[in-house]
Amino acid sequence: MVIDLRRFFHRRHLFYSLIGLIAIGSLYVQVTEMLMTSPIAIAGTKTEQKVVAMTFDHSWGNKFTSSILDTLKKNDTKVTFFIMGPWARKFPEVAKRIAADGHEIGSHGYLHENYGDRTPEWVREDIKKAHDLIKEITGVEPTLIRPPNGHYSNQSLKVTEELGYKTIIWNIDSLDWKNPGRDAIINRVVKRLKPGGIILLHASDTPVQTADALPILLDKIKEQGYKIVTVSELLKDYSERGWERH
Repeated sequence: MVIDLRRFFHRRHLFYSLIGLIAIGSLYVQVTEMLMTSPIAIAGTKTEQKVVAMTFDHSWGNKFTSSILDTLKKNDTKVTFFIMGPWARKFPEVAKRIAADGHEIGSHGYLHENYGDRTPEWVREDIKKAHDLIKEITGVEPTLIRPPNGHYSNQSLKVTEELGYKTIIWNIDSLDWKNPGRDAIINRVVKRLKPGGIILLHASDTPVQTADALPILLDKIKEQGYKIVTVSELLKDYSERGWERH
């Protein structure tokens, strides 16, 4: 067999290009498999149905909680509250009412510190302490967690999954904690509505306009043809094309 070396060297760039494409393809497959199997922070779901999950983070205070709960009850709307363990211990009757009213209870941790800045051991202890308190006070064993400040790392996501939790973030941010005004909160959320969205609101004392905005916001969301559900309902019943990674 005779090899034409001149022809080979003339076309060697094609050979190297082929090798490069094979290597890139192999790397792509490896990365894709890694992403598909690694824990994720969920920002929403992929669906064509006009449905959103409404969520409230609650870490301190109790000035507006009753008003928020009254509005939700009046509108026959069930949402997800992410509560901190120490808050539930300080306001046990309110925490119990959240559960009794039929709302979903998720964890917001024990200390309001960024999970992404902490060791896996610290994150594990924080989640477990909050879990035990929330269960003791409300009778609910949460399976969803919103890390404080929405901050996480790959390590904290792994710990969360190992403890049987899903990490829930959001893709519709009201920015109510900035107190931009009642109408600004409403308009910001309504403009960002999309199927499978997760809305972030707060029930703590810092956002002083959320309780006033809520009745109008609920009406506006429904006027746009959207159904409001809990996070677990969204993940279970409205994720025909999967979950949206944060």
